[in-house]
Amino acid sequence: MDREFVENCGGDEPVMKIGFDISQTGNNKAGCGYFADSLLCALADLDGENEYILYPHFGTTFWDPDGEKNTRKIDKSNFRRKRIGRDIETVFSFWESLGDDAEERLGNPDVIHANNYSCPTGLRKARTVYTLYDLSFLDTPDLTTEENRSKCFGGVFSAAVSADFIVSISQYSLTRFLEIYPHYPRERTGVVHLGSRFSLTDQRHTMGETVNGLAPDKFWLSVCTLEPRKNLRRLLRAFREYLNRSENQYPLVLAGGKGWLETELETFVGELGLMDHVLLPGYVSDEKLCWLYKNCFAFVYPSLYEGFGLPVLEAMGFGAAVITSNTTSLPEVGGEAAHYVNPFEVEEITEALMRLCLEEHYRQTLGEKAAIQAGGFSWPKSAQKILHFYDLAVAMPKFEKS
Repeated sequence: MDREFVENCGGDEPVMKIGFDISQTGNNKAGCGYFADSLLCALADLDGENEYILYPHFGTTFWDPDGEKNTRKIDKSNFRRKRIGRDIETVFSFWESLGDDAEERLGNPDVIHANNYSCPTGLRKARTVYTLYDLSFLDTPDLTTEENRSKCFGGVFSAAVSADFIVSISQYSLTRFLEIYPHYPRERTGVVHLGSRFSLTDQRHTMGETVNGLAPDKFWLSVCTLEPRKNLRRLLRAFREYLNRSENQYPLVLAGGKGWLETELETFVGELGLMDHVLLPGYVSDEKLCWLYKNCFAFVYPSLYEGFGLPVLEAMGFGAAVITSNTTSLPEVGGEAAHYVNPFEVEEITEALMRLCLEEHYRQTLGEKAAIQAGGFSWPKSAQKILHFYDLAVAMPKFEKS
């Protein structure tokens, strides 16, 4: 049930003081940063009652040296920012061992919402609300780095034994978490889906005319951080076979910043003979990304593992026909509005590309369904749910693992 706002009869004091991790909301945002940034903006639009304390540096798993300058700023009277130290050593030392005065230094929050995998421990009064993204570091450890596995495992394990409430971005991720940590109380968990940030910023009306000289409806699109979990090499093999079979020689745009373990991706493109058919524009602005979503022939996202799959939702919001994986959280996002493939089967991906080329009515129907499916997700809805979960967390006693 959505949170109902009540008048504060007690004077000027807010109902809650909410500490909020904004550490990844700066430049070159990826999944965690988009979640925190979009949720915070929705909360700012919705909630003029509670006080928000924003932490540009948070925890011990992530450091942005320009975080004080580039992270999200909210110009409202019930929002303020609080800096804990100026350098990585000071900040990490603070969060690693929260002293007796830690909560006072943090502004005496009632709730602290952790959004970057790090989970603070040792808080005496404040309730910790922890965002759970995915368990890929456990389920597919070969698709990430040892450093990332260690950081993610440490954060999620700390949450499993100390967080007062866990907010998962999908039912799939929550189910996996409770399978791995069955002791954690289900009543202290909830799901908050992501929304498309473009419906908030109205980017559709500020789009440029073209990107990289591409013609509308004449290119395939995939948007992701370039890393093995996104299954780009199987996609590229399938795309090469599509070019061999199809009369429509549309190029493939792989938009996104470089991640880990894929430093030789451009070399792989060359080895497949695809240099004239694959574009790698890197990390693109929201303006360019909107143009790509709106004008692509179809969106292709055969990821091996997702906690949610935000690019799928964003593409659907622009009415793009979507090909995506039948695994993890992706069917939760795509519903009945996507064409699903087994991401491990190159031939299935190729056949999906071919079908959309050969069956225009099918492609258009997918696009129409996609727009309707995307309408079921929104950041205002997510913000309402998160406020309800904050209330639940504050009403519960501190979590102590038995």
